Amino acid sequence: MKAHFTHVNLVAKNWRLLADFYIKVFGCTETGAQRDLKDEWVDQLTGLSQAHIQGVHLKLPGYQEDGPTLEIFHYNRSISDNAKEINAQGFGHIAFAVEDVHQHAKLLVAHGGSLLGSVVKAAISGAGQIEVVYARDPEGNLIELQNWTL
Repeated sequence: MKAHFTHVNLVAKNWRLLADFYIKVFGCTETGAQRDLKDEWVDQLTGLSQAHIQGVHLKLPGYQEDGPTLEIFHYNRSISDNAKEINAQGFGHIAFAVEDVHQHAKLLVAHGGSLLGSVVKAAISGAGQIEVVYARDPEGNLIELQNWTL
């Protein structure tokens, strides 16, 4: 059975503001139609009653038009969750390879994100040297900024 990766979904407090963050900080671009989903099939899919989902798919940088996307959705009724910790089980973070980790970290902060730790450099045996930092987007989702050299 064949399979291929299509997208990662972030549930947002404000899908438009969060999408704008990823557009401004990482150069993502909107692809396809904005979503405005509500109907019996949405309720059946989600297991929710009278669900209304709005949002957008963002083309990730470095991929062709048909590459994987970042799907940012907002539900009419969402559950607030405490900020995810870097070592929590389950999905951890989304990572972006960037040319300059320090400059990209400054851009991220300037657009409402925050750093989780400090920018570090480390030699990884058999892989090369990485410069990396963990951060949060404006809604607390975890992001890794990385740059590898041999």
